[in-house]
Amino acid sequence: MLEDIIAATHTYALGLDKFDPKLALSAFAADAVWDATPVGLARYEGHEQILDFFERDAEQIEDQFHIITNHLVHVDSDTTAHGTNYVFSEGHTKSGAAFKAIALNEDTYVLTEDGWKISSRVISPLTPPQMDGFEA
Repeated sequence: MLEDIIAATHTYALGLDKFDPKLALSAFAADAVWDATPVGLARYEGHEQILDFFERDAEQIEDQFHIITNHLVHVDSDTTAHGTNYVFSEGHTKSGAAFKAIALNEDTYVLTEDGWKISSRVISPLTPPQMDGFEA
């Protein structure tokens, strides 16, 4: 179970970094929440809104990477869990702006018929984010 939850967090990062919004979205439950308001971006609810953001992200980014590590996962029940992990992301927009964020992901997870998925993610800065030129 823990390996499946961690794999979901890595699938999200891989989808973003391969500019494959649907792969990134596959890590999330259908009614998930993705909230990056603490780092100056926005909050999205449900697959439609989250996919729209991931697609816009893929269109505006020239290069990027996401390293997700330091997972702590706490099992709440047979079908739910919560935890944290760190993310280090850096890249450039197609307009030439650079961005960098070192943040804490606070996640909840749910077991779906397709396996473990992220049901909510709140991204909070660990160091001041550099988001100039990045549009949410």
